Amino acid sequence: MFLSLVSGSTGNCSVISDGKTVLLSDCGLGVRRLEELLASVGISPLSISAILVTHEHSDHIKGAGIVSKKYGLPVFATEETHLAMQNCGISEENIKCISSDTDFEIGTIGVKAFSIPHDAANPVGYSFFCGNNKLTVATDMGHIDDYILENIKGSIAVILESNHDIEMLKNGRYPYFLKRRILGDFGHLSNTDAAKTAVELLKSGTKYIMLGHISADNNTPKAALLETANLAQQNGIVAGKDFTLSVANRYIPTNFKASYKE
Repeated sequence: MFLSLVSGSTGNCSVISDGKTVLLSDCGLGVRRLEELLASVGISPLSISAILVTHEHSDHIKGAGIVSKKYGLPVFATEETHLAMQNCGISEENIKCISSDTDFEIGTIGVKAFSIPHDAANPVGYSFFCGNNKLTVATDMGHIDDYILENIKGSIAVILESNHDIEMLKNGRYPYFLKRRILGDFGHLSNTDAAKTAVELLKSGTKYIMLGHISADNNTPKAALLETANLAQQNGIVAGKDFTLSVANRYIPTNFKASYKE
């Protein structure tokens, strides 16, 4: 199982499971809402083995402390991220510090963290190895470089950031400093960035792409889907035929199912 529970500026949380071990990537929602959404997809919070945090922004850690405390869950993050989220109330025994470019295991799932360019203390993305399948969460990145591509390639499925439409953002209501942050090298990926990245992944064998962390103000699911689908088609790769393209809902669980329609 690999799905997005919620995805966006109001909260981010993904579920990874091989049927034996259940992991959460980020926990940016309250404990009651988390329990409700997990129940809707048939998962008991008692079955979760750990929370892995990408970075300390509130939409990724809102519920991490209380969920960790209630269910006795270890929270994995870089040392700098743990220091930045020290007010979350995570008990000392549940603080698990990891480093980028290090492989480790949680239960039956292998994990590799990789550095990502974002305006946070020491943010990382995660690839998960479930049997023969590699699954990757790749959001909250200001740009894509060869290092990131190499870490994402080989994934059968990827949750890939497609945060904003560049023109919508430039012409939108956000103040200049915020537009500059989002468009910067340590901000968020645009639809254009996501589409280019998706094509590289598809050429390397990725079969399922879910576009996530879509802005409510500077993007639309349709715009994000169309940009990736159109660029893929220009490269001879057809959404709905050669690969599955979907978009993560901001508020409810989204599985890797076909949702692209012309």
